[in-house]
Amino acid sequence: MHLYSEREWHLYREKNKDRARMLISCPDRAGIVAAVSNFLFQQGANIVQSDQYTTDPETGRFFMRIEFDLVNLQERFEAIKAEFGQVADSFGMDWSLVEANKRKKVALFVSKEDHCLLELLWRWKSGELHADISVVVSNHPDMRETVESFGIPYRCIPVTKENKPQAEQEQLAAAAGVDLIVLARYMQILSPRFLTDYAMRIINIHHSFLPAFVGAKPYEQAYRRGVKLIGATAHYVTEELDAGPIIEQDVQRVTHQEDVEALKQLGRQVERTVLARAVRWHLEDRVLVYGNKTIVFP
Repeated sequence: MHLYSEREWHLYREKNKDRARMLISCPDRAGIVAAVSNFLFQQGANIVQSDQYTTDPETGRFFMRIEFDLVNLQERFEAIKAEFGQVADSFGMDWSLVEANKRKKVALFVSKEDHCLLELLWRWKSGELHADISVVVSNHPDMRETVESFGIPYRCIPVTKENKPQAEQEQLAAAAGVDLIVLARYMQILSPRFLTDYAMRIINIHHSFLPAFVGAKPYEQAYRRGVKLIGATAHYVTEELDAGPIIEQDVQRVTHQEDVEALKQLGRQVERTVLARAVRWHLEDRVLVYGNKTIVFP
């Protein structure tokens, strides 16, 4: 199933067939922007967007995201990568170059709650998420009918304390070859092996109250404390639980009039939009990780 109708997808590919994105991170010093721009000029490229950020102009780290159009990009892509490597080496760059019209492959993981999953599926179907959803993996059968109605394979892999290593092997096999895993309210902790295979390529969503409430029934805890803000955080998954680099956050103001069920409903609304934004920004190569932080270009 395509993100777009055949006509829409053809138009999208035609518009972006010669567009590339470059992400750069390196020690800051004079001449970086000039060197990159001059290289692209020499290749005959037209820069259509450029964003930069530095942690400190004197001794900090420099970050850059640049989009450009170049005729016959596909045929020249590998040669351009090889040539730019010389520029990158001279500045000590960590960098990547991708073709904008190539869709990333995504696997969605879900348990029983469907709000984040449905948001991603709707946005995918409408064309807002430029990706191929290869599979939905779950430890419960509940979402099978919904997912398969979108034409997406559904793998139900039950997870228990006894079978967790074997279950993860099956999950890794189901997600083989994907570029990104999204935990759309998947209520299992992933092992270090899983995280090693997909370092900074797994996005999770969780509630984030002010103050934070951990453990069981967070909305009930929040209600008893009379919170005035509820929210959600989307972040990359690391071995430290819910402490990976944050991609996006948002909050919703509440009052004493909201009961526990109202808080849960509002919380689900925030979670679904925050996760969708984070996934979209990752798919559009707008996120650079720096330590345990992220640089998210607009």
